[in-house]
Amino acid sequence: MDAPTGSTRLAAVIGSPVRHSLSPRLHNAAFAATGLDWVYVAFEVADGDAAAALEGMRALGIGGLSVTTPHKEAVARACDRLSDDAAVLGAVNCVVPDGDQLVGHNTDGPGLVAALAADGVVVTDEPCVVLGAGGAARAIALALSRAGAAEVAVVNRTAARAEQAVTPLAGRGRVVAPHEVADSLAAAAVVVNATTVGMGAPGPDDVPVDPTPLHAGQVVVDIVYRPLETPFLAAARARGARVANGVPMLVHQAAVAFELWTGVPAPVEAMSRSVVGLLA
Repeated sequence: MDAPTGSTRLAAVIGSPVRHSLSPRLHNAAFAATGLDWVYVAFEVADGDAAAALEGMRALGIGGLSVTTPHKEAVARACDRLSDDAAVLGAVNCVVPDGDQLVGHNTDGPGLVAALAADGVVVTDEPCVVLGAGGAARAIALALSRAGAAEVAVVNRTAARAEQAVTPLAGRGRVVAPHEVADSLAAAAVVVNATTVGMGAPGPDDVPVDPTPLHAGQVVVDIVYRPLETPFLAAARARGARVANGVPMLVHQAAVAFELWTGVPAPVEAMSRSVVGLLA
């Protein structure tokens, strides 16, 4: 990438902490691969300052903004308009300028579905299970529902949170009771662990649910990408399931954002190469 000039456009990520973010690596690789005169940086923004950061985006003419913890809900409240998904979820991870307005999107769920599709996995008319009911889990459950999954069964320790996740799913969602977990896992075509269990330096028993019902013919995804193989994925692989870590979702959600900002098809392979070696 050439040195920035007076005409270089800026994109950025805001979060706290944000030093660990892989977004600058992903997006700068994309700008380099497409020859766009853009640069992407990370801004540490304290909790409570998200609305001020959006005003800064507006004032500075920043061309695109990624949003990570703890700002997704606050940014949703501060945007001028929201996409359908962002409005349903009440959370934004991507802001796109549109004239004098800032439009909030949520690319997490579409990123997961795009990653599955790129790997030849079709969710239409298939039963799916999502483990967790936090922000990422809710976005993934919504995207699977919108992609035509026969059912999206949500497993969570707190039934009320699970109910919040399935409510927007237009009749395709189901809260899994504790005694139904094993049967739901066994019946699923796609299982997504959208919790943080297994992140960091996990022990062998750091799994979100008992993996015993998993089997060959299923696809098991863990949105964690540090480590690349969690104990849950290792257990699923040992039982014959096809497994995928969180890197493809990370890349594809960034690719959706890239295309929203630039209108240019995202160079997914270049973006993937930019982080795979680093994470390995």
